[in-house]
Amino acid sequence: MISEAYIREELKQVKDPEIPTISIVDLGIVTGIDINDKNVHVTLTPTFAGCPALRLMEDMVVNHLNANSKLGEITVETSFETTWTTDLITPEGHIAIKKHGLAPPKRSCSTISMEILESTKCPYCDSGDTSMKSPFGPTLCRSLHYCNNCKQAFEGFKPI
Repeated sequence: MISEAYIREELKQVKDPEIPTISIVDLGIVTGIDINDKNVHVTLTPTFAGCPALRLMEDMVVNHLNANSKLGEITVETSFETTWTTDLITPEGHIAIKKHGLAPPKRSCSTISMEILESTKCPYCDSGDTSMKSPFGPTLCRSLHYCNNCKQAFEGFKPI
């Protein structure tokens, strides 16, 4: 019998196209798995509405699950019924984000403030002696920082 836990484990092999060290499960965008007999329906909630990788991730899920001969029809839907927040990122996801060289977002931030962004720890040496260079990074969800300890520039994942 196919279980939700089994499908979730399978989907941990599908990596985010922008941050290939993190799975779509650990990023928290897999918000629903429905199984009817051997047919699987996966619901994805994107990190933001304009995400250019939405269709690519849908295709990646279908292709990965179709490679499993135990499964029947695979369908994937992108839904905005659930609002994605950085609190949906798993602890393993935080480790994967850091491995990619990004500072993981702080948890349970009801509002984002300059103080929260300015207190971002370095993902390379864990130092808190950092400076925010810009609250705006290469994507909407990132800010730019510099570590005064290890002298590395880095991006911080904004909590939302």
